[in-house]
Amino acid sequence: MQSIPYHNGPLPSKQLETLQSALLAWYERQRRDLPWRATDDPYAKLVAEVMLQQTQVDRVIPKYREFLGLFPTFEALAEAARAEVIRAWSSLGYNMRAVRLHDIARRVVEEHGGTLPSDPATLRTFKGLGPYTVAALASFAFGRDAAVVDTNVRRVLTRLAGYTERPSPKELDALAQSVLPAGRSPDWNQAMMDLGATVCLPRPRCGACPIEAHCASAPVFKRGDGAIAEQRAAYAAPRQSMFEGSTRYYRGRVVEALRLAPNGLRLSQLRDVVQPEAALTEFAALVEGLRRDGLVEVYAGGDAGAAVVQLP
Repeated sequence: MQSIPYHNGPLPSKQLETLQSALLAWYERQRRDLPWRATDDPYAKLVAEVMLQQTQVDRVIPKYREFLGLFPTFEALAEAARAEVIRAWSSLGYNMRAVRLHDIARRVVEEHGGTLPSDPATLRTFKGLGPYTVAALASFAFGRDAAVVDTNVRRVLTRLAGYTERPSPKELDALAQSVLPAGRSPDWNQAMMDLGATVCLPRPRCGACPIEAHCASAPVFKRGDGAIAEQRAAYAAPRQSMFEGSTRYYRGRVVEALRLAPNGLRLSQLRDVVQPEAALTEFAALVEGLRRDGLVEVYAGGDAGAAVVQLP
């Protein structure tokens, strides 16, 4: 993978320091007021990062506050019933995250005395914490010099270095780490995220960018009035399949229906509410997948359709 190099070579250290200072100063002035930035509690940071994995910031903010009101500590979450946690997750989608977070809380309490381990190697052993979330916790919860690369940061980095094709994850991680200022990991990572979310958009606002002078792509984008930026494969978001009608869509509808039915529903009733066009055997297979994932419980009835399904 080739990139347009900075000034025909690596970015000189003094110029990198200038870039870092400019972005951090911009962040101090323009930072978004997000509730998880106002706490040093690793538990609250974990809740935020799990919620943010596949959900937009604006949707997460009210649920984050509500969830912490219900479950303010690892101990409170660990002691809660699984059904209570799933109900509290309502509207966020990707309900397996609620199950994984509940399991993490129980393990933290049982194995680590209620304190989230700070060691990234240990964090990686928790199911549901992938490389991105581990890096985010290392930086935001524990202040380690770890680069955090989400979709917005990837867009900023690839433009900054002048990539015209999508770099490999290894290349991108190396680039992210190379520009990270030592000892400023939390502010730097959040500054990069804010820049990507508000300025370095799919069609960028280069004139408002605090590091425009250091960006290899800015001159090209400005000549093309930003239109070329949306066409580069380096940071174009991959197309996703339609959600409605997918297995994930119906799984979400099952959980949502059961949130409103504290005593559960017969399988046939649940099918009629969620996917009336499906054969009962097909729908039963969908529910079985949810049972294996710990999202529902199934109690056998006189026949398949009479089985009772409810949140665990």
